Amino acid sequence: MKTQKPVQLTSDEVAFVRGLVMYEDADILALNKPAGLSSQGGRGQVNTLDELLWAFAKPGKARPRLIHRLDRDTSGVILTSKTQPAASFLGKAMMRRAFSKTYLAIVTPGAPEPKGGAIDAPLRRVEQGREAYMQVCSPDHPDAETARSRYKTLKAGEGCALLQLDPETGRMHQLRVHLASIGRPIAGDARYGGALMVNGQPIPRLMLHATALGFPHPGGGTKRLEAPPPADMAELIDTLGLR
Repeated sequence: MKTQKPVQLTSDEVAFVRGLVMYEDADILALNKPAGLSSQGGRGQVNTLDELLWAFAKPGKARPRLIHRLDRDTSGVILTSKTQPAASFLGKAMMRRAFSKTYLAIVTPGAPEPKGGAIDAPLRRVEQGREAYMQVCSPDHPDAETARSRYKTLKAGEGCALLQLDPETGRMHQLRVHLASIGRPIAGDARYGGALMVNGQPIPRLMLHATALGFPHPGGGTKRLEAPPPADMAELIDTLGLR
């Protein structure tokens, strides 16, 4: 594992990232990422999760390595490897789609029709200045990437619904674009047309949470990690009658 120049962290930053740990063993470290924290490549003065991982580095050694990413405004389970062999093992498992990811999302203006199924729609990346986003495209577009997401309505409320989402591929913004493409954008998703107010309740951010991650463990067998929705999303679920 390549050793990069360490990032100097404050004691508050070290305490903060250590407080996110939800599971650790000799091979892996899993964290419950809060919304608003970039996984990598953030701009400005705030350290990204990737940089905060220096809090776990041993002297002269590299920090744990991110195995996958979550959007800045998506909360939930994120996995890192602590050794090069673990990174290689998990990277190969990710490539062969041996990971299972489960998300929760609040969508509007109600449950999809049908209430469960799969969205099989290729996506392409579009860049405008420094911003990048994804859009549905035809399968024969030269930039098309296959993308498939399964969804299930857990509870329908007035003008909203709580969905379980299981992406079968891992394209950027995949779940957000797929749900917008069927007229059920995720609440708080200003980029893809999500409602910023639901039944009189302001939606402060993207209501998307990575609630579970299943994967083959480098040491053998499989592991499943789960994280409940953060307090703001859980409160909104209750307020909207989606529990």
